[in-house]
Amino acid sequence: MPSTLEILLIEDNPGDIFLTQETLKNLKIPNRIHIVRDGEEALAFLYQQGEYQTVPRPDLILLDLNLPKKNGREVLENIKAHFSLNQIPVIVLTTSRTDEEILKNQNLSAHCYIPKPDDLSQFDQIIHAIESLR
Repeated sequence: MPSTLEILLIEDNPGDIFLTQETLKNLKIPNRIHIVRDGEEALAFLYQQGEYQTVPRPDLILLDLNLPKKNGREVLENIKAHFSLNQIPVIVLTTSRTDEEILKNQNLSAHCYIPKPDDLSQFDQIIHAIESLR
């Protein structure tokens, strides 16, 4: 992993975006977070299209499954199908264990699945998952 971890957060909920940003401030690894709020915007970022032509390739993707326009499953499917993207670790933030089972059954495995935390104290799982990637 590089000295500064480029993290792409794909999330549409402002409260979850805030909690994730606060959590990442506690990460021992220097990081820069990029935020997109729907599946179409996520794919434009990942394929460096339109306004995202000069963005860095993320080192890590935090993906919410319940997104507008294109859902998280579609985004994950695109990531896994694209040669230059499928090596990027993806942490799926899920509200349900059923989501994890569905993705595994569709052969859309992510690096890990973390239940979406309700408050800042529960975001420790995300920190541990990210730090385990080093």
